Amino acid sequence: MYVQIVEQIQRLISVGDWPRGEEIPSIRQLAVALSVSVITIKRAYLELEREGVIITQHGKPSRVAQEPDLRPMDHQAELARHLAEAARIGELMGVPPEELAARLIAAVDETKKDRT
Repeated sequence: MYVQIVEQIQRLISVGDWPRGEEIPSIRQLAVALSVSVITIKRAYLELEREGVIITQHGKPSRVAQEPDLRPMDHQAELARHLAEAARIGELMGVPPEELAARLIAAVDETKKDRT
């Protein structure tokens, strides 16, 4: 979910709806506006800050960077991190690799159903 929010914010910036250097909604404001958790927005903002798209300072409003890096997120690296974490947790739980793969396929199928 946070990846979609990151991409939406990048689009807002690239088309000028969120101008460079301008203040952006607080984490709480955006969470309410999008009806998502504060944690989801916080993760999106952290990713955008890491990518150089926004600037955050404790106690001050977040802003669009003066020269935001609007390249697409490295989805391959993100996927690799999540898969490695799933494998680690599966191993801790004693889930055989075949069952872990089946659970991944079920999750993909569920995601497809949610989009229709």
